[in-house]
Amino acid sequence: MSYMLVVMQVEGGMPQTAEKKRVSADRMERMRGFGASLQARGILQAADSLRTDAEGTRVERRDGKLSFSDGPFTESKEIIGGFFLVDVKTREEALELATQCPAAEWSTVEVRQCGPCYDP
Repeated sequence: MSYMLVVMQVEGGMPQTAEKKRVSADRMERMRGFGASLQARGILQAADSLRTDAEGTRVERRDGKLSFSDGPFTESKEIIGGFFLVDVKTREEALELATQCPAAEWSTVEVRQCGPCYDP
């Protein structure tokens, strides 16, 4: 079964001070190591980081009218910072992986099972 470990970050941008940048670099290195360990175990399907919502665009179509909204999205308190898509046998395995994810120390790791977005 495929599960996505979604890293939910508190909105606030990138660190500005030298100390915060060092902490950020250390965290990124730990995240790369976590991804490498998932890959070595043969369960990683995909992983990536996402740019900030300031660089995103939302697309909606309502009553036939198409609209585009460029970020940042002020109503957002958290943004998706990245994800790991893993293939494991049970939800419990996915939850265990989330507990091992370094981002759980400074962000929230949301675990979601992948599935069809519609009933055929």
